[in-house]
Amino acid sequence: MEEPLLDERSLSKLRWRCRRGLLENDLLIERFFEKHASSLTVKQAEAMGALMDLADNDLLDLLLRRKEPAGDLDQVEVRKVLEMLRVPQAASNQSGH
Repeated sequence: MEEPLLDERSLSKLRWRCRRGLLENDLLIERFFEKHASSLTVKQAEAMGALMDLADNDLLDLLLRRKEPAGDLDQVEVRKVLEMLRVPQAASNQSGH
């Protein structure tokens, strides 16, 4: 079941919304877009938007695995996007379950 991809205009808006005050966040987010921009789905964009509602330090805690999503943020799609953000370049040592 294919998810609809994000259109260029929505992608541009999302990129703008993802600009952060903390350089560390910006670097991880920029790598995320470099790798995933062309394949981003609407649901992933919504999850990214939910993450962008966080304060910079809270977002950084999630990106650095100091914390895990909780409450309203604890959703499958948010966790998927968070993993995409956390592992920006190479696949971690995940050898299939």
